[in-house]
Amino acid sequence: WALRQCARVQRWWKARCAGVSSAGAAQYDLKTETAPLVVVVSTTGTGDPPDTARKFVKEIQNQTLPVDFFAHLRYGLLGLGDSEYTYFCNGGKIIDKRLQELGARHFYDTGHADDCVGLELVVEPWIAGLWPALREHFRSSRGQEEISGTPPVASPASSRTDLVKSELLHIESQVELLRFDDSGGKDSEVLKQNAVNSNQSNVLIEDFESSLTRSVPPLSQASLNVPALPPEYLQVHLQESLGQEESQASVTSADPIFQVPISKAVQLTTNDAIKTTLLVELDISKTDFSYQPGDAFSVICPNSDSEVQSLLQRLQLEDKREHYVLLKIKTDTKKKGAALPQHIPARCSLQFIFTWCLEIRAIPKKAFLRALVDYTSDSAEKRRLQELCSKQGASDYSRFVRDACACLLDLLLAFPSCQPPLSLLLEHLPKLQPRPYSCASSSLFHPGKLHFVFNVVEFLSTAPTEVLRKGVCTGWLALLVASVLQPNTYASHEDSRIALAPKISISPRITNYFHLPNDPSIPIIMVGPGTGIAPFIGFLQHREKLQEQHPDGNFGAVWLFFGCRHKDRDYLFRKELRHFLKHGILTHLKVSFSRDAPVGEEEATAKYVQDNIQLHGQEVVRILLHENGRIYVCGDAKNMAKDVHDALVEIISKEIGVEKLEAMKTLATLKEEKRYLQDIWS
Repeated sequence: WALRQCARVQRWWKARCAGVSSAGAAQYDLKTETAPLVVVVSTTGTGDPPDTARKFVKEIQNQTLPVDFFAHLRYGLLGLGDSEYTYFCNGGKIIDKRLQELGARHFYDTGHADDCVGLELVVEPWIAGLWPALREHFRSSRGQEEISGTPPVASPASSRTDLVKSELLHIESQVELLRFDDSGGKDSEVLKQNAVNSNQSNVLIEDFESSLTRSVPPLSQASLNVPALPPEYLQVHLQESLGQEESQASVTSADPIFQVPISKAVQLTTNDAIKTTLLVELDISKTDFSYQPGDAFSVICPNSDSEVQSLLQRLQLEDKREHYVLLKIKTDTKKKGAALPQHIPARCSLQFIFTWCLEIRAIPKKAFLRALVDYTSDSAEKRRLQELCSKQGASDYSRFVRDACACLLDLLLAFPSCQPPLSLLLEHLPKLQPRPYSCASSSLFHPGKLHFVFNVVEFLSTAPTEVLRKGVCTGWLALLVASVLQPNTYASHEDSRIALAPKISISPRITNYFHLPNDPSIPIIMVGPGTGIAPFIGFLQHREKLQEQHPDGNFGAVWLFFGCRHKDRDYLFRKELRHFLKHGILTHLKVSFSRDAPVGEEEATAKYVQDNIQLHGQEVVRILLHENGRIYVCGDAKNMAKDVHDALVEIISKEIGVEKLEAMKTLATLKEEKRYLQDIWS
């Protein structure tokens, strides 16, 4: 997505576009760069720059660099983030701050786009303002003659159209064109006519609410600014197969893949719990897969069989599902640098590709909607798709596509006259990503085994009608382990069904930070409500074995703040936690139940984990600020992680008598020192 934004700059300004990685950075030298720099950077993990930018960030954070190292540099920066996470756009903020410290200056103000509400709400106006900012920069630094190829900010329709045509002949974007037409081009005239033609039908539905398939005034009567049509580049040929067997091994991955059997599955919650939580044990004894507590790994999962069949049926490709898909680049494509999708393996069947390779549940981007417009025959449906991808329809797109979790199948069912070719779907549907899970065991405690814990995700998709769906991976896993699932107990039950247990494919996701301290005397605080407790079970198992091996060792205090809805329904690992507490592995266990009637004074005031943290604020602050302790937070980013962060700010402010801003700086320091660690997800 970030590269698409860079490409828009590249298309107009003949700019060089490269990733901020060692390979990309080799194309230019910022130490001597005099041209304006435009940086588009996302945020990953717990506020870190993306992997491809880490080497660059490490280099510019060298404290020996002089304060005027980048005094010659002028730049603009667009940060991409998600405000559901604590450190919003922190990847961009880190780079922005350091460039300023080294003397670089803005030629254009920094933008922070929020994926929680829709990146386009900031990205589109930021890019619109970038053109005049670049134009002004070139005018002031080099003179007007050097920017004769600059696109005018406001120009007559004919000039604009001629400029667009000449540019596209030789510098077609490497990625989908997302530039919004902002003047009276041909498409705009067509849309104006569509608006006029649809006025009569709009009058008839003025009294109705808008929906995925229907708009109301003023949108239904508006002239629209829609994205330019992304250039098509794939040519698809379907060939009858020879009946060759396909397997998960065909799935492409940059990481090593291990096929491992499921040796046990346990339901940790009661049947009347709001969420169903399962523990799955994998047998890794015959592989080279290794891990330590705090690590994560990925599960390679398929799409739902029923959804794949429904999609193939809707595309009228059901009778060709076993055909091989042969791809090549169109000879006449205008897409510069067009390449075959790396996530689609060669000589695999159509059904395999839709099952294992494509994220068919992905929320369609506006560029995809724009492409679907040209394959929609019904005028009302065509108009509605234009609205949903337009600048004017941003609110409807958020409400009926993004927030409703609409996927391609939903759109095709809602717009029956839309008949896109297979090539278009292969161009636009992203790779089916492996799903990450925290390791919930220690290899010292369970040699040759790997445990993980998950909730079976269920949600209502409301586009075009309400449909109860399960998570792509958790729904598949729940179905997979149904035959070997054990009741709510942690004891092992051997029976003949285990021998028939299926295998799944996993790959490692080794972290460098979410681990126990090397020095076991350092006190730790763990905060993990719900399935956020998973890595901490691994921590405690590991500590138990270490204490058995070193009975005279010096082991620091271990606190756990756990929370769930009901004590008798979803108190995960209750028996195990009591065991750890009884044997001194866990020194303090603080549990809160959000839906149970409170019993006792402490429960009355501690509904959530953050409430318990505040109740024990004095001890928490002492551990963190006076005993060099660490705090680990695992679980939901949207609410819990933010609330825990706020609680920590409150108790630090109260206990050491400082303003909240100072308390926030203290927490930021703990994070930099890797003593405030998060493993969170939305």
